[in-house]
Amino acid sequence: MSAVDFYAHVAVAGEVLGAGLDAGPGAWEAALGATCLDVPGDGLLRRDYGLVEINFSPDRPGRHGQMRRGQMSCFGFGVKIQRLLYDQSPRTVPPPLLRTYGEFTPRVPFEQLRTAVLDLGRTIELDERGTSNDMYCYRVSASAARIHVVADPDPYGPGDPDPDGHQKGDVWSIDVW
Repeated sequence: MSAVDFYAHVAVAGEVLGAGLDAGPGAWEAALGATCLDVPGDGLLRRDYGLVEINFSPDRPGRHGQMRRGQMSCFGFGVKIQRLLYDQSPRTVPPPLLRTYGEFTPRVPFEQLRTAVLDLGRTIELDERGTSNDMYCYRVSASAARIHVVADPDPYGPGDPDPDGHQKGDVWSIDVW
């Protein structure tokens, strides 16, 4: 398996090593480990694993409508691929992902991810509401995932993109809400 396989799985299945929407912090810790940064605020919790960032809220109804008082559950998470270009420290990719998928490169061409998603039987469509001058947004069929792709790597600069930075067509992130 490869990092592209991981990204395609997230885009199609909406989960990371078995943890996804509605899962509590304990399920995410079981999947990705205990090494993370917890950022609480306004009754919410953002858990940052480097490549993967999860958002939790309290007392959210579960999949079957039951309230889980006193518990937190995931209401959204993102795979922040853009971080790999500028932070290549060993802690950026959680060890369970490295063991399962191998090396994670700092750049992922959208066409590679599109092919992998199509191979899993899904389609990808441009989401014009989420698209801007510098970022394309794509929706994966039958999934809560959105794939963000660099449209203009230097939207506010002189038009000379950094050759070591992001390029047009790089996947920026995959967000599941």
